Amino acid sequence: MGLWVIETLRRALAFGTPLLLGTLGEIYTERAGVLNLGVEGMMVLGAFVGFVTTFVTKNLWLGFIMGALVGGAAAFVHAFLSITLKAIQVVSGLALTLFGLGLTGVLGRGWEGNPLKVSLSSFSVPYLKEIPILGPIIFTEQNVLVYIGIGLAFVLWFVLFRTSWGITIRSVGENPATADALGIDVSLVRYLCVVLGGLLAGAGGAYLSIIYRPSWNQGMTGGMGWIVIALTIFSVWHPLAALGGSYIFGSLFYLSFRLQPWVAPELLTMMPYLFTILAPLLLNTSKKLRRRMGEPAALGLPYSREEE
Repeated sequence: MGLWVIETLRRALAFGTPLLLGTLGEIYTERAGVLNLGVEGMMVLGAFVGFVTTFVTKNLWLGFIMGALVGGAAAFVHAFLSITLKAIQVVSGLALTLFGLGLTGVLGRGWEGNPLKVSLSSFSVPYLKEIPILGPIIFTEQNVLVYIGIGLAFVLWFVLFRTSWGITIRSVGENPATADALGIDVSLVRYLCVVLGGLLAGAGGAYLSIIYRPSWNQGMTGGMGWIVIALTIFSVWHPLAALGGSYIFGSLFYLSFRLQPWVAPELLTMMPYLFTILAPLLLNTSKKLRRRMGEPAALGLPYSREEE
């Protein structure tokens, strides 16, 4: 395999990590029956708070945690509006995105152009880096969060499809009335999944501003939240499929810089965003196809025990 291909795939893991984190969170959110279009807002809030915390405290991990927590807090607001108040989930999510972009645009003006003084070092895994093909891609010069993201995908897959917790989550997303009749607290399950989605989206944003591009720029997420929503659909709501999808997107972003001498970068840069256009179109296809893909039957539908 050519060196440039290996380098592209290796860089794809680094750039695809924030997409992977956000997608894993959105998969759990939607598996529980809640649609959150506020991923972009949660990611940019996580990026801003993570950067500011790291810049002030010089503690990279504290910044990463705070970025995740602010994403979780924003998701809690969406959960309260859409689950407790039964607000239209699309409207609530879009409002969250506009709020995140607007707030960080105002508060972040004085922070632009300030580089971080701390960084997360990359490392190679002894012996494993010698494995043909996989070694140079996965185990050479990667940061620890890349491996955490991969491990998290397997953990969340196991929980979702191999444990009683996963059965509970999926049943709430498929038929909340039946789940409720079996004694499951539908609102609690949905709250937990939505907040988990926010924590991971905020963590993805913090990764961008602290590790991948250690600085703050207004709107630095650049539409990644919308790509996450599209990835959730194209990964058929499956955590392991999100691995491949996230890294494909990551490779496209890297190639937009690598192939500049030969291909107009605009052509490659716009390719990931084409999926954000195709995703809504795909959702509007036949209900049978959506169900075959794995779309939760109660996705986007508020549940009220009194109405059942």
